[in-house]
Amino acid sequence: MEKYLQTYLDTRRKIIAYNYMGFLFSWDQETEAPSASHEFRSEQFQVIVEEAYKLSSDPAYMEAIEKLYENLNLLEHDLQVEIKKQYKDLRWVKKIPKDEFIDYQVLTQNGSNVWQVAKMNNDFLAFQPTLEKIVEYLRKFVKYFETDTLKGYDVLLDMYEEGMGINEYDAFFNKLREDLVPFVLEVTKNKPIKFSRKLTHSVFPSEQQREFSHYLMDVFHYDKTKGLLKESAHPFTNGVASVDTRITTHFHEDNLVSSIFSTIHEMGHGIYEMQNDPKYDKTFLHGGTSMGIHESQSRMYENMLGRAKEFWEVHYSKLVEIFPKQLKNVTVDEFVQYINTAKRSLIRIEADELTYSLHIMVRYELEKLLINGKLKVKDLPKKWKQLMGEYVGIRPKNDAEGVLQDIHWSGGSLGYFPTYALGSAYAAQIYHAMNQDINVKEAIQNNQMDKINAWSKEHIHKYASSKTPKELMLIATKEPFNPMYYVNYLKEKFSK
Repeated sequence: MEKYLQTYLDTRRKIIAYNYMGFLFSWDQETEAPSASHEFRSEQFQVIVEEAYKLSSDPAYMEAIEKLYENLNLLEHDLQVEIKKQYKDLRWVKKIPKDEFIDYQVLTQNGSNVWQVAKMNNDFLAFQPTLEKIVEYLRKFVKYFETDTLKGYDVLLDMYEEGMGINEYDAFFNKLREDLVPFVLEVTKNKPIKFSRKLTHSVFPSEQQREFSHYLMDVFHYDKTKGLLKESAHPFTNGVASVDTRITTHFHEDNLVSSIFSTIHEMGHGIYEMQNDPKYDKTFLHGGTSMGIHESQSRMYENMLGRAKEFWEVHYSKLVEIFPKQLKNVTVDEFVQYINTAKRSLIRIEADELTYSLHIMVRYELEKLLINGKLKVKDLPKKWKQLMGEYVGIRPKNDAEGVLQDIHWSGGSLGYFPTYALGSAYAAQIYHAMNQDINVKEAIQNNQMDKINAWSKEHIHKYASSKTPKELMLIATKEPFNPMYYVNYLKEKFSK
């Protein structure tokens, strides 16, 4: 056993180094790489993928994982969890032909650049061939990975939230349709409240928005020695260790709150990874245990903390200091109402808490149809508009504000979107549990976000991926997942 363990540990060290290179390639491409470097970078990235593939497909390494898996009882707990995950991931090497695996990696690495240009030009046809290839590959992979219990779209859903398939998600979304959709339609049926034109029509220069984002990083105790903030077309968080976790935001000069809540949202992700126990940094257990749990942290920080009236009673004066002309005579109460108003909107990342999950339902239904072969990529824009009309009550006028608004499909992340709604529901239950231990509103009023970070670290963050989502929910909330916390939280908040 010692021989197999040493082979595993030696190869793991090298794979983590290659993963770090891939992380740097991706970060650079999304934040500051010159556009003319695209083709050259793609060629270099292919070499990196090929070399990394040699490591992960090395027969000695694969044998080591299999032998360790057969003798899990001889390993300590964290290594048992890690080997189980690696044994499951062997299917990427064992079942996918090498040329397909490498081609797919390069395709999805380049996909974000193709998507970004297409979105900028409102040109779905420019993105369509790339997305068709991605969907074709994913359908192939689904066939490769299917088991007696996992079929079709379930295979992809399980990659992002183990144990959650179509049956579980359908039950979850049906609960939201039954208990939440009628309430949403009632709340949003009237014309949106008219707010001061200073909020809705002012110009908010990017440089000042950047200044406030950095102020927020300090407020939330986001460690700038372990992370940084840059700008990208679509905000995201990326990291490979507790000492290197990076976030991005975006700045729209006609929309101040977009950057504020994008920054807070991504900090929720980033703080989670920064607060992983450092002992996991050089293992495959670093990072959030699932996309749903990860999203629970970003949604809780963004909505339950960042949109709270108590938060802005402390920090609104700083915002006015940075934008004195634009926010002159705009009261904190008006601003709080402005950032918490429910309305039917087109853009998912700018949707309010109440309507957010309806945006996710649209994507969930589309992904099911795409993977099951009942919808062609070329028909996505039309179907998108139809479902937005049915679920959200508003239709996009063009593809840039419709089917092209999200980056996820360009990277092959089909099966990811449902975890956003699930994460929002997790967040409500976790927030409720946190309030049983500490007075969250009082901590916000006293500008003690470190107290909230500490609770999150103790109950969720420190475990990294060593616990399953179900185990973490029991640790953090002392009960299994219950979506009614989410429904009740939204009804209580938006009834006001």
